[in-house]
Amino acid sequence: MLDRLFGKRAAGVARGGPLAAVAVPPTAGVLSCRVLDPVHEPVRQAEFVVSDAVGRKVLAGETDPYGTVLATVPAGDYRLAVTAEGYTPHHGSAVVAEGGHTGLGDVLLQVAPPPQLPAPGDWEIDPTHSQIGFTARHIGLARIHGRFNSFAGAVRIADRMEDSAMHVVIDAASIDTGVQMRDDHLCSGDFLDIGAYPTLEFFSERFTHRGGSRWAVTGALTLHGVSRTVTLDTQYLGLGSGLEGETRGACRATTELHREDFTLTWQTLLARGIAAVGSSISIDLDIQIVPTTRQG
Repeated sequence: MLDRLFGKRAAGVARGGPLAAVAVPPTAGVLSCRVLDPVHEPVRQAEFVVSDAVGRKVLAGETDPYGTVLATVPAGDYRLAVTAEGYTPHHGSAVVAEGGHTGLGDVLLQVAPPPQLPAPGDWEIDPTHSQIGFTARHIGLARIHGRFNSFAGAVRIADRMEDSAMHVVIDAASIDTGVQMRDDHLCSGDFLDIGAYPTLEFFSERFTHRGGSRWAVTGALTLHGVSRTVTLDTQYLGLGSGLEGETRGACRATTELHREDFTLTWQTLLARGIAAVGSSISIDLDIQIVPTTRQG
């Protein structure tokens, strides 16, 4: 079956070949393949996962610039899953013998059809199935995770997706890191100053297709009374149906902000000159949108 899926398997590691210098434990073997696109060009940074016969992950990684996967694993039966942006996932199986080299040959990935886009019209963010989260560096070592619990957003999908627009309003006082004392400090004049700036707002009229399911959503983020251009690196996940049969669209998005860009400059240093709070804030969004329902 393996020959039919991937081509012939090498009987062992050839002496003097490229794997001659690879130290392989007596009870292990080498598993390899090359991941190519439909025109036989290498797919670099394709993600692969090797699992054992009961589905436990043994190792995971990315292909090198030549599309190569090369791993030393204990002898046994394995499943290989390969995924890459814009391609249909690939699944196969392999048997690795002690001291042997199982060469799976060329794994050809097929271009995946793009997910169906939302229908033109007015949509709104469903806050009960969405999250706006952030991560900040703390004392140069740990990371602090938080989110905003109250927000609303509208998306107008145009006939041409690139002409669409969105507007999101976030309640600054809803910041939540799980520690009330820290949240109170973040709401104070040292940081968000919610008395003077009760909301954060993001407005975009620039949707740029980056290929496959990737989009760049660029707009103005107003935070702490300052507006800056921000681009959300967005993965569109497609359409689905909710429990009540309603149509839903979903996406994930990330970006990075620098506090100083929004005059959030409060800082204190630890004894060794380490900043208590890092200057970079990572933003992670999981968003679901539903068609806007109009009353009367």
